Amino acid sequence: MANHKTISDRAFYQNFRFFILPIVFFCFYIFVYLLNPYDPFWNVYFDQSIYTLLTEWIGVMIVCFLITESSLFIARWLDRHIPWIESPILRFFCQFFLQILSAVIVISILFYIDHLIYPSHHNYSQNDKASAWQVCMVSIVISTLISAIYTADFFLRKWKMSMLETSALELKAYDLNQIAMQAELQSLKAQLDPHFMFNNFSTLSSLIVENPDSALLFLDNLSKVYRYMIINLSRDIISLKDEIKFIHSYIYLIKIRVSDNLQININIPEDYEIKGVPPITLQLLIENAIKHNIASRSRPLHIDININEEGWLEVSNNLQLVNFHIPSTRVGLKNIISRYRLLSDACPQIIENESTFIVKLPLLEISE
Repeated sequence: MANHKTISDRAFYQNFRFFILPIVFFCFYIFVYLLNPYDPFWNVYFDQSIYTLLTEWIGVMIVCFLITESSLFIARWLDRHIPWIESPILRFFCQFFLQILSAVIVISILFYIDHLIYPSHHNYSQNDKASAWQVCMVSIVISTLISAIYTADFFLRKWKMSMLETSALELKAYDLNQIAMQAELQSLKAQLDPHFMFNNFSTLSSLIVENPDSALLFLDNLSKVYRYMIINLSRDIISLKDEIKFIHSYIYLIKIRVSDNLQININIPEDYEIKGVPPITLQLLIENAIKHNIASRSRPLHIDININEEGWLEVSNNLQLVNFHIPSTRVGLKNIISRYRLLSDACPQIIENESTFIVKLPLLEISE
């Protein structure tokens, strides 16, 4: 990882040099001209020979190259020793001072070399000294400009990297959250099987003693219903049409247990059958109603399953609670609410009054 970062940084600096050097070259002449546009030198600038112009341009290019390299060296050195993020104020003043110092040193060295090569240039006129001062000031401005461009690009790359890391962390957090939700959902699904089997095996054991033929028929239908449950419990959401189809099969088992003491009325418009609910939701609600209410010939239990005015699935039963405490496996309503919490922002509503117990379930969209 560190090696990859080093290679990436080298490529960046090479590209930065390639990009900035021509700009520095042109800025050098522009700034020198703006400092003194009335200098007689500009009137005869292009009257010079090609050799003189090329020589000057090469010299200016060398100056620009040295200023660029020194500026980048200072910036990279300060990145290691005084990072912007840790000490921004100290970094600003150190970089500004070192940029000025480096520009002065570069120009001084070049003038010294010029003195060695051309001793006759040793005696400068006032105009030459003014030009030398302009070159020095322009070099300082350009050095500062390079530093500013480099720093701006540095912060831009850091910002992009930070955004990418933030996005990656958010995506990872989302994935972990989805994994946790799926694990919890699978745990909730696993609670359904023992709850369903416990009640029906109790009925089956009674039938074996009282009516063996009915027990065989009950066992046959129980296997069909249980097979249907196994297939659909692998899904998070099932269509209301399939859930109602399952309930019609399940009602047979209920009728064996409670006979005509239970009346279930299902009225679902065809337009709503494509909507979804968590699988085995209706079975749990019916089981819950039977478990906690009296269902006798004189006091039959009525369960209505329909779509209310809000477009929600509504399951209601007349309230006639049993007079004794029934041990609870804590599955029923808690399981349904927990699964809805994982699958949707909408939560089931439970309404209980003196005569009726109502559970309202939001219908879910089934993804393709």
